[in-house]
Parts: sequence; C-alpha cells; structure tokens
Amino acid sequence: MPFVDSMNSIALTFCVIVLAVHGPQTWALDRGFLGNRNSTPSGEGLCASSITIHGYKCQELEITTKDGYILSVQRILDGRVKVVGNVTKEPVIVQHGVLVDGATWFLNRPEQNLPMILADNGFDVWVVNTRGTRYSRKHIKLDASSQEYWYWSWDDLVAYELPSVFDFISKKTGQKIHYVGHSLGTLTALVSLAEGKWVNQVKSVALLSPIAYLKRMTTPIGAIAARSLLGESLTSMGIAEFDPNGVRVTDFIHNSCDKYNLNCNDLFTLVTGENCCLDKSSFSDFMKIEPQSSSTRTLFHLAQIVRTDVLSKFDFMRPNINMLHYGQPTPPLYDLSKIPKDIPIFMSYGGADALSDIADVKKLLSDHFQDHEADKLSVQFIQNYAHGDYMFATNAHEQVYRNVTSFFKRNF
Repeated sequence: MPFVDSMNSIALTFCVIVLAVHGPQTWALDRGFLGNRNSTPSGEGLCASSITIHGYKCQELEITTKDGYILSVQRILDGRVKVVGNVTKEPVIVQHGVLVDGATWFLNRPEQNLPMILADNGFDVWVVNTRGTRYSRKHIKLDASSQEYWYWSWDDLVAYELPSVFDFISKKTGQKIHYVGHSLGTLTALVSLAEGKWVNQVKSVALLSPIAYLKRMTTPIGAIAARSLLGESLTSMGIAEFDPNGVRVTDFIHNSCDKYNLNCNDLFTLVTGENCCLDKSSFSDFMKIEPQSSSTRTLFHLAQIVRTDVLSKFDFMRPNINMLHYGQPTPPLYDLSKIPKDIPIFMSYGGADALSDIADVKKLLSDHFQDHEADKLSVQFIQNYAHGDYMFATNAHEQVYRNVTSFFKRNF
C-alpha cells in the first residue's frame, strides 16, 4: 500500500475514534464547539482548581523527562482522614489515557474519584499529566507551537516519560511504586514492563480498560476507517499536533464523515460502546476541560496496531526511514511475553467497551499471561462497563476503585 494512502487510512481511524473516547451520546462535531482546552484557566494549577478545594493537601511539581519535556505532576500528600502516627505512605502513580489529562480523574466527588479515594486510604498519590496536555506544554528548548515539539509517539512515553516519572518519585520517596493507568496508560505500562524500563521500581500495577491489541474493536467506524483510503492525510497537511479543537482537524473529520456517510453526531455510542453510568453533571464538567492535544504520530502509531494486530515501535512506512531510526527496514517488535511473571497485576475490562474489546483483552491474556504466577494476576470483568466508565462512572468506586485499593493494600 502506498505511503500516503496508508497514513490516510490511519489518520481517519483515530480522528474519529479518539475524539469520542469520553464524549456524550450526541457529541456533535461543530467547529469551535470545544473552545480552548490547551490553556491553564486563570493561571492556576490542578491542585488549586480540583484538589485543595476539597480539603486535600496537594503539591504542584514538575518533572523533566529524559528527552526534555517538562511535565506537571500533582502530589496528594494527605486525604481528608489524617493518618495518626509515624506511618510511611506508599506512592501510587495515576496515569490518564490519550487526549485527556489528569483533571479527568477529578470530575466526580471526592468519595467517587480514584486519586482522592487512594489518598483517603493512606496512599501518597501522584497524578501525572502527559506531555502536550494543557498543564504539560513546556520543554527545555522547544515551544509547543513548533512542529518539532510534537515529533513523538507513545514509544517516547515508554522510553523517556514514564522512566523519568518513576526515577523522580523513587528518589523523592525511597520506595517502590504502585501504578494505575487507563487506556493508553495501560499500553505504555505493559510495554514498559516488557522492556524492563522500571521493573525494579514498581510494586504492583492496575490496568483499567487495558489496551494492547485493537484489531477486534467492535466500533463500525474504526472498521470502516482502517480499510479506507483518503485523498489527503494529516501529515501531508503539516499537522504534527493533533488538536481536537483545531479547524484543520475538525474540517478533516467533517469531510471524512461526509465521504463515508458516517453518523458523526453519535460518535460516542458508535465508537466506545454504551457507557452505563456517566453522570450528566460530570460530563458537563468534562466538556469544559477536555479533550486535550496529543501528537498526530501517537494516533498513527495506535492505528498501526488496528491495521497490523502487532505491537511494534512506530512504523515510518518507508524502509529507508525505518533503517535510519532502528537500523532495520521494519520497526522492532515489542514482546509482552517478557513481562516478569511475578509482578502483581490487576486488570479490569468491560463487556460494553468497543475500544478495549473483550476479544482483544482475551488475546492479551491468552498470549501473554497464561504463565503469569496465579497469585500475582487478578482479572475483573464488568458486563455493562464501557471505556469512559472507568474514569468517571458514578459507581466506579463500588465497581472498580474499591478493588484497586484492596489490590494495592494486599501488595504493601
């Protein structure tokens, strides 16, 4: 398949998919409907806007990654219930997925959102905001308005970002670290473990709506897009930053929907499946802060998984360019069978999730976790949960977060 055509189909796949990951039943694609999500409101950080107002002690910190990106990280030191005595709190990293930031974890009330539940249970909570999102748009040399700032894929989150976060927290706390991720935050964790990036620093890992394989996702839009060809691609349009609020991206999606007669006023149901338990008020708050930018290369990279059913580093689609980057004409494969068998892992996936589809999760489990130590692997299945429910369903505390907390406590 020609290079441009391949990238065209990849672009459409994730243009329509990722814009809808956390949207409502009728998330329309009107230009400008999202406003500007990439600026920090009133200059305040996430601690002030979402955490300390509820009585939690919170610190705003910055972590510089090995490749120069400066991340905003919020550390919740104390919950509302103060721990009596000289108790050492174990650190937990809370990692969001693609096109959202750490603020999405705080859409529900303190007793319903994961970071605050963990803090109230005596954990030292670290909320990470991935590069390119509104709180993490700084770099030691590059400006976020430049194309070069966005020349990264999720490979770089594995190679540079997560290792830098683990190193920073390890030095601050002197302890091994628990990790919980959602969506893309699960893929980067799985690959990191397979690559041995922070195996000696992690204590246990919780994966919510796990993403590794994507070929079997049930969204009809994804299936159509992955097999379609377009006349122009985001790369040929010179878009390195995938800004869901940008005119060129929304125009691109409008044109794609028209060309393939897709009902893009109902993207959420078509793409993610029917989320059971999202609160209207929480969703209204979500619309004020999300979605966030990511790199176009990251979306292409995810779409390559859809097309190939293989986990590999980013494919530049030309042997000579791959040779320059990897010393071989095709990108190196990631081997999840190298994940250590003795690392405690908790996975929770939903029967209504059209992105983290049941068949893809079962492939992940059967291909790479059959030999995992039985007492180190816990798997939860929730029949009526879809992708967004894991972030801010009204009953996520009872359905998921209580189990995550218990899992971490068992691995103290």
